[in-house]
Amino acid sequence: MIKIFDTTLRDGEQAPGFSMNISEKILMARQLERLGVDVIEAGFANASPDDFESVKQISEACERAEICSLSRCHEGDIEASIKALQKAKNPYIHVFIATSDLHLQYKLKISRDEAIKKAIMGIKLAKSFTKKVEFSPEDATRSDHQFLVEILEEAIKAGATTLNIPDTVGYSTPQEFGELIKFLKENVKGINKVIISTHCHNDLGLATANSLAGVLNGARQVECTINGIGERAGNAALEEIVMAIKTRPEFFKEITNINSKRLLAASKLLAQITGSNVQANKAIVGRNAFAHEAGIHQHGILSNRLTYEIMKPSDVGYKETQLILGKHSGRNALMSRLNELGIYPKPKDIERIFVNFKNLADKKKDIFDEDLILLATQKVNEKYELLHAKIISETDKKAQATAMVRIGKKIIEENAKNGDGPISSLYSAILKASKLDGTLKSFRAHALTADKDAIGIVDIEWKEKKGKVWHGQGADTNVTIASGKALIDILNRREIGKKYIKHSQI
Repeated sequence: MIKIFDTTLRDGEQAPGFSMNISEKILMARQLERLGVDVIEAGFANASPDDFESVKQISEACERAEICSLSRCHEGDIEASIKALQKAKNPYIHVFIATSDLHLQYKLKISRDEAIKKAIMGIKLAKSFTKKVEFSPEDATRSDHQFLVEILEEAIKAGATTLNIPDTVGYSTPQEFGELIKFLKENVKGINKVIISTHCHNDLGLATANSLAGVLNGARQVECTINGIGERAGNAALEEIVMAIKTRPEFFKEITNINSKRLLAASKLLAQITGSNVQANKAIVGRNAFAHEAGIHQHGILSNRLTYEIMKPSDVGYKETQLILGKHSGRNALMSRLNELGIYPKPKDIERIFVNFKNLADKKKDIFDEDLILLATQKVNEKYELLHAKIISETDKKAQATAMVRIGKKIIEENAKNGDGPISSLYSAILKASKLDGTLKSFRAHALTADKDAIGIVDIEWKEKKGKVWHGQGADTNVTIASGKALIDILNRREIGKKYIKHSQI
């Protein structure tokens, strides 16, 4: 049995452009638990008040999965993790310290002996709270192998139950990583009493391959993320790990607890929350993963699916037929489809979602899964809201806009003239109302679905004068309004004050 340790909400979320608020993290955590993930790394409790609260609330919301908080081998970090995990049904603490000479000399500025002492202290302190303690030697693949053996043996003596071997900078190759896992398994005393885990980054595009090489050489846990998100080029993709093991049972001779039919729903939910779409040719969950255009391929598929498909689309959550909801659909049909997508709204939210569903159905003929996920994840009760907008844009004339913005309980209406276009003028009006400084760094618009009445999704990045860059997303059947909502989203994300704090890259 291979345990799946998901770090979407920690390593994945700390990558620029993938930040999530607490309610979004809880929604994603529940989806991960339904998916069958064994361990959910909910965050780095001591990184910020927001991260602490995320770990705390996720640990209270999840029933089955082990909920993990990351900590450096510092007392303050571990104490914060212990406090955040007080109400967790299955608490799990992950401690780490760098072990490569490069990191020890230039980052930590400590000796190998000092690193071992810190590791022992961290593990023992974490073990005083929970039986499940994981230890990671950061930058393991560039560490001296004999020193790795020494510190891992001390970690086992101190009480670590899982030893995670990170390829922190994605430097290793499958052969090297597999040999490292084999070497450690053969040379670390007591390693047969603990679980060996992998944590591979994708800088050379080898994260999944390296992780699977680890499995073939004795690893029994894989750390990964939905859609492979994470630091820099990302982490090993959960869906790729799971389906490789499931598709090649005769080769890996292992199984996981993942319900693969929920993979697509988890992928779509994460993409909707973060505003980062999965590339079309992404393995397993990309929209072209089971698409065949070439005539030879189409003929083969029609003759026998196995000619060009090694997996059934239904194995990962695609359906041969899809129930399309519309304006005549009722609450039961709506809730049933949301549940199939792994979304279970709270009773107090059902009426709001249903009303928004009916309003959307009046604007477009068919409602698709992507539309439903959007409706279920729309934010409410935030400080900033675009209540009304009027835009006048004519050929060869400057655009004009009026924006009515709610800021807390106060409603402000501002006008803007001489805009270069409808979006420019609307942004000028919103900026006047909100007093936001800075400039638009990037702007991207796309259709949520392929139908002609599709909702427009606008993703923007806004750079403040102080240099901080924020990501925002807006959605509406009118792309100009969607653009305005994206800027409002920036304002709300700034209000939350969530900072990207980079403590580690394990």
